[in-house]
Amino acid sequence: MHADLAALVGAEHVACDVVLADESRLSGRAAALVRPGSAEEVARVVAWCYERDIAMVPVGGLTGYAGGAVPRVDPGGDVIAIALNRLDRIRSFDPLAWRMEAEAGVTTATIARRARESGLLFPPDPGAAEQSQLGGNLATNAGGPHAFKYGVTGRWVLGVEAVIAPGELVSFGGPVVKDVAGLDLRALLIGSEGTLGIITAAWLRLVPAPEETFVVAAGFPSIAAGCAAIDAVRGSGVVPAALEYLDGLSLRAAPAPFVDGSPELLVVCEAESAHERDELLAALGDGAVAPPPADVWRWREGVSFAVRGLRGDKLSEDVAVPVERLREAIEGVLAIGARVGVEACSWGHAGDGNLHASFLHGSPEGRERAEAAAAELFDLARALGGTASGEHGIGLLKAGQLSRQWAPAAVGAARAVKRALDPKGLFNPGKKEP
Repeated sequence: MHADLAALVGAEHVACDVVLADESRLSGRAAALVRPGSAEEVARVVAWCYERDIAMVPVGGLTGYAGGAVPRVDPGGDVIAIALNRLDRIRSFDPLAWRMEAEAGVTTATIARRARESGLLFPPDPGAAEQSQLGGNLATNAGGPHAFKYGVTGRWVLGVEAVIAPGELVSFGGPVVKDVAGLDLRALLIGSEGTLGIITAAWLRLVPAPEETFVVAAGFPSIAAGCAAIDAVRGSGVVPAALEYLDGLSLRAAPAPFVDGSPELLVVCEAESAHERDELLAALGDGAVAPPPADVWRWREGVSFAVRGLRGDKLSEDVAVPVERLREAIEGVLAIGARVGVEACSWGHAGDGNLHASFLHGSPEGRERAEAAAAELFDLARALGGTASGEHGIGLLKAGQLSRQWAPAAVGAARAVKRALDPKGLFNPGKKEP
């Protein structure tokens, strides 16, 4: 195996018997990890695997929270991990056309910086920007705080280049704003977690960056009061670039330096003009403040680590509910934790009803309780009309959840698409399965 793969990508870019893990803390073993240097090399590796019935898992920055890039190996089978970090070129950038073509291994931060240098904005901002890569963001259709106004990653993709079975390099869409010539296979690949093919590059849409940004925040003494303030923001006539919340335990783990007291819910908004800032200050009411944006977002990035440190570890899941059910979801997370016997908290994207719920633990027994709490969380999300994942994907961590959410006919349609594009079932097996 090593000799064959080395002939395809170079011996220095092949490692055998590799263990891979992501932020979910799940791990899996791959018979080999290959690092192609071009889309053509990716196609050759896929063709080699497809000819030999060997499963493949695409690997990006390993910043995911659901085990999407963790190999799942069936008894007696091998899996090849295909790392895309060497596909790190920005192939073209045309500021006047508000457009960029970037390969799958380019980091989120690199794309954002290149756009900003020309006064443009690439809005998607999933976490770990210096490590997360475009290919992984596309595979999960990643979101982030600014998805409230600007939408998830897929909204900013004009076209994708991908390798599909049995090893063909193809493109869907391209450097055009409108294209309805065929079925929207571009959208089908985005969010598929590498189960229908491997995205190697994408044409990205950009927009002029706002001239300035402001953060507005306020703490509230109860979840009910905080959610009422969120409703006031949504009814203000302003569409903030971000509309976030953090609950009380999250704030006790990582106190917000820009609000007084110990609120039970913190609401954070981002405005893109002084007028919007003033409107949002009025909507949030007495006690609202406008701290420096850089300070707030830097603090916000550390919340997850601070919460993990409370008990040594945590199990985090992202679910999404209709925005009018947000209060019930936040309170439901706390009720589940109390019922199961683990500390619980949540924070997330209030504007689109996306909760990141954490169940704290520090022992194997605690992990079991946290997993039981997560199972109840999925039930709660469905009961509120929501979904098992808003932005992190299904991966290994949420395997089987989709069949509890979708009707049998919808599940059958998903399976039919998988069979059509991956008849041997070799692309990232075990992921995105109903």
